[in-house]
Amino acid sequence: MKRVIVTGASGFVGANLARRLLSDGHRVFLLVRPEHLPWRIEAIRADVDVRLTRLEDFEALASVVEDIRPDWVFHLAVHGAYSWQTDWAQMVQTNVLGTINLVEACLRTGFDAFINTGSSSEYGFKNQAPKETDWIEPNSYYAVTKAAGTQFCRYKARERNLHMQTLRLYSVFGPYEDSNRLMPTLIARGLSGELPPLVDPEVARDYVYADDVVEAYLLAASTQKQEPGAVYNVGTGKQTSIKEVVDIARRIMGIPLEPQWGSMPNRAWDTGVWVADNQSICQSLGWQPKHTFESGFASMVDWFRANQEAQLSCFR
Repeated sequence: MKRVIVTGASGFVGANLARRLLSDGHRVFLLVRPEHLPWRIEAIRADVDVRLTRLEDFEALASVVEDIRPDWVFHLAVHGAYSWQTDWAQMVQTNVLGTINLVEACLRTGFDAFINTGSSSEYGFKNQAPKETDWIEPNSYYAVTKAAGTQFCRYKARERNLHMQTLRLYSVFGPYEDSNRLMPTLIARGLSGELPPLVDPEVARDYVYADDVVEAYLLAASTQKQEPGAVYNVGTGKQTSIKEVVDIARRIMGIPLEPQWGSMPNRAWDTGVWVADNQSICQSLGWQPKHTFESGFASMVDWFRANQEAQLSCFR
């Protein structure tokens, strides 16, 4: 059993990770901001230790970490990942200062593993699947702050020879995802026989199922003899277009309507090429995605049907 800190556990990837850690028998501490949305962790609150803290408040954070003395730290707290999170100052506070503070606080007590969360957005637009060693070209406030957090963790790990790695996540989807994102919207409308407004059908993403991402976190923490500060792309290595997504959704949910392409304008970040080169994580950690997009989407539909009350609470 490990004593484990998870930041950002009220977010959807963190909520899935917290549940997996509990099922594996670990002692789980969730660090969340006082104004967090509680619906994703209400069902497990009695089984975890929730600590209200702000990552930008170093002294308060250091006191919490000193009390917990974690073995593993999973840092998933983030601001700016959603299109409606546009406050660049808060991105800097959370993604840069918060990351630095958490690392420094954890260095005071020591740890076995610290796994930081990066983003595929750090690469910017590429016309091929980028390797972790490729030049990064962040093209948004969010991407710049995530790249800064990654570089700080890499610097600190190499300076101190630490078990501290960064997972650059691609387009994660699965249970507890926010209602404003594509998959929950598509499922909620699809279960009523409808389709939401849609962008250009050729827009593509590397969609990776939440369970596979959680497995990547655990392998990054538990695998020994890694390069200090290693960065790993976490994606399937296969991109799926919006047209393919909708075709699969219509088939799985029996949606009779034809899609109305272009009924929603493309966003600034939409592109026809967004896919991971995942060779490094496959070779170094033995990670392999177990879910195709179709099998992951089918599992998400099943979860949605079985947990409509929990999921619908985020639509209110």
